[in-house]
Amino acid sequence: MSVVNRIAAKWQSSRVHITRRTRNTLWGYFFLLPFLVSTLVFWVIPLFQSAYYSFTRYTVLSAPRWVGLRNYVKLVTDDRLLGTSVFNTLYYTAFSLPLGLLIALVLALLLNTRIPGMTVFRSVLYLPSVIPMVATAALWTFLLTPRIGLVNIVLAAVGLNPPNWLTEPEWAKPALILMNLWTAGGSMVVYLAGLQGIPESLYESAQIDGANWVQQLFRITIPMMTPTIFYNLIMGLISSMQVFSTAYIMTGGGPLNATYFYMLKLYQHAFFDYRMGYASAMAWLLFVVVLGLTVLVFKTSDRWVFYAAGE
Repeated sequence: MSVVNRIAAKWQSSRVHITRRTRNTLWGYFFLLPFLVSTLVFWVIPLFQSAYYSFTRYTVLSAPRWVGLRNYVKLVTDDRLLGTSVFNTLYYTAFSLPLGLLIALVLALLLNTRIPGMTVFRSVLYLPSVIPMVATAALWTFLLTPRIGLVNIVLAAVGLNPPNWLTEPEWAKPALILMNLWTAGGSMVVYLAGLQGIPESLYESAQIDGANWVQQLFRITIPMMTPTIFYNLIMGLISSMQVFSTAYIMTGGGPLNATYFYMLKLYQHAFFDYRMGYASAMAWLLFVVVLGLTVLVFKTSDRWVFYAAGE
């Protein structure tokens, strides 16, 4: 009888344990429910819808009509402004991405020191990256105004001939690149976190061996920072290939299509021409290009990204 009682007690204990575990699991899914629902409604469903619309002729005002690959064929072979938008986007990425990475790294190196008031400098340099892009674009539109803008006043004060930044085709893209460098604080903070994760013992050993700061920079700091550089490179590549809001607010794609970026072209097709099917095809083409570039960076990362042992 005692054996039966022990079996019954063990079964009851196991049942209570399973019930408690199931209840905890259900509560976990309950708290995850808002995230799961929002992801489904605002990401997964639109993703599959845009994939379907890219094979249709869809004008919002009428039901989608299946056209197969016609949108993609027309985009690649019969869109006269596609080349312009792709060139402008690649030009912007080729200059803003490396310059942004370099400036953010330099700022992080300068701010990675222990002096009084350093937290104030860090906050001031990070602040532009949290200002809404619309406000940033409006501010820089004023700063780049030909006669009264602060940028041209400074250039004139040092004896240079200031250009009409946003109204001259050859200066419009450099103006947007310059504005983008002002928001390097986000990458700077990531770099700063990476710098503070480098063991001090490495620098102490290097100093004992007689290494100067330049040797420490190129033999310790930069190699140890390559995972952080890799992260910022990927995020910056994805962001720069989708540049839109600054051009839309500051130039509208002009002058003479000098800032007519790919995302701006996509937006105009979708919300001005109501060619949602064509715009969806453009979005998926951009996705494939960005994915290909990201995979390429990942494939080459083994040659220059170094991880510390145990990571």
